[in-house]
Amino acid sequence: MASLALQLHFPCSPNPRIWSSCKTHLSPQRGRFVFVVSSSSSSSSPPPSPSPSPSSEDALKTAESCVNLGLSLFSKGRVKDALVQFEHALSLNPNPVEAQAALYNKACCHAYRGEGKKVAECLRTALREYNLKFSTILNDPDLASFRALPEFKELQEEARIGGEDIGYGFRRDLKLISEVQAPFRGVRRFFYVAFSAAAGISTFFTVPRLIRAIEGGDGAPGIRETASNAAINIGGIIVLVALFIWDNKKEEEQLAQILRNETLSRLPLRLSTNRVVELVQLRDTARPVILAGTKETVTRAIEKAERFRTELVKRGVLLIPVIFGANRKASIEKKGFGLPAKAAASLPSIGEDFEQRAQSVTAKSRLKAEVRFRAEIISPDEWERWIYDQQKSEGVNPGEDVYIILRLDGRVRRSGKGMPDWSQIVKELPPLEALLSKLER
Repeated sequence: MASLALQLHFPCSPNPRIWSSCKTHLSPQRGRFVFVVSSSSSSSSPPPSPSPSPSSEDALKTAESCVNLGLSLFSKGRVKDALVQFEHALSLNPNPVEAQAALYNKACCHAYRGEGKKVAECLRTALREYNLKFSTILNDPDLASFRALPEFKELQEEARIGGEDIGYGFRRDLKLISEVQAPFRGVRRFFYVAFSAAAGISTFFTVPRLIRAIEGGDGAPGIRETASNAAINIGGIIVLVALFIWDNKKEEEQLAQILRNETLSRLPLRLSTNRVVELVQLRDTARPVILAGTKETVTRAIEKAERFRTELVKRGVLLIPVIFGANRKASIEKKGFGLPAKAAASLPSIGEDFEQRAQSVTAKSRLKAEVRFRAEIISPDEWERWIYDQQKSEGVNPGEDVYIILRLDGRVRRSGKGMPDWSQIVKELPPLEALLSKLER
């Protein structure tokens, strides 16, 4: 998350004779742009002043105070009231930093409500007029549901045309990860090039000697020795070039695997509480098991998993069913809109208090277990595309029934054709509290 800073000095006391120095700045907090105010008052405190009337409170409000109040309301689940505060902040002639914070947090409120078009409008304004970095949008978990919508793809394309780094430029980061995993590749390549150059120079001088040896005559070198030297040099060049090409191929395969892992971590899914998250947000807390195939095969696998539900939940297993081709029509129908009508209807009312919602969730142990046991995919085309790429890399025909088990750190643990043997998985995976699970993180 980008960190922004703003410093202002203004009187903090209503008494004009007493002044205190206040420093105001923006700091990131849980993906939000938060105004933090720290003040140091003088040794003498002003006399208490009467409570201002509601109209005077409105007059004393600033864009900063509205943003802070909106963040407080948002943290309590009062999204509608928070949205009002962010909109009010934008009407109070905010400076660029305050405007960026208000627009960005307003977009997060709209994302919570499934209003994709309004999210895109707020973020588009923040990107164009207030220097918001696109990487902030890519990494904020509160915008995970928006990143699964077509409006995000449109905004991403606009940012790309405008010269923003929209996430495709992380090839450099993949190179760094690859170098960490294979730290001596650069050293090997140096020796490949150096030895090839040495062999080439030697061959350059050996070939004329070989020609003279073939022609014969006085002072001609021995043909057998010269031919042997030339053969060694040429053979060495061939071997070194072959090793260089092989190393490059291995690097490309490694980069492709790292890219697949990065793509997998960004795939969105919806928990049974209708919370939309990306797979990366489940790291260290769950072991996703992707079940991909026909509807009949996946359904049978889930039914068998129910027999081991308690043990699988202890091991952090989260079932993610992917039925090939089943959701394509639904994804086209919801294009340009927010969450599907079914999901939107099941969302808690915007004005409902957050603590009451939390109590209603924790009171239902079955629902709490369901959050950890099964999830629903969003953007099925992206999920299927990733699975097809993974199948090709493993030498499996695209479209076959497969399962993929992930580690707690998000990497692929193992995969196979068909559906998994749940009794074997229970034996193989340690409980989340076990030492081996801690090491896996």
